[in-house]
Amino acid sequence: MIGLFCFNHQLGNVMNSNAQQQNQQINIELGEKEAEGIYSNLAIITHSPAEFIIDFTRIVPGVQKAKVHARIISTPQHAKMLMLALKDNIDKFEARFGEIKIENQPSPQQYGFMNVKKDEKIN
Repeated sequence: MIGLFCFNHQLGNVMNSNAQQQNQQINIELGEKEAEGIYSNLAIITHSPAEFIIDFTRIVPGVQKAKVHARIISTPQHAKMLMLALKDNIDKFEARFGEIKIENQPSPQQYGFMNVKKDEKIN
């Protein structure tokens, strides 16, 4: 099952009270390269007042260097909508397949998704 999240955009800042919102359908093209996907076991998330930046990388035990394979830059509003959509999909997954357990969570010196403190170096 593929979970999709959508951003509801309204054109214009002021809507007439009699105006009805119209659902817009967007055709999304998935290229061959993008369809392959990128494996990531570490996401580094930073933000400014205007944007969130998510860098996806892959940490391999015993290798001291990691490369960013994808960077997503988003508005704070879209980052929050992504978080809510991800939570909704995780809830649906767990309802169907059971709780996702995070056992023996690796320390920050190992690998995995984690929060990075300001000015903290990763590898």
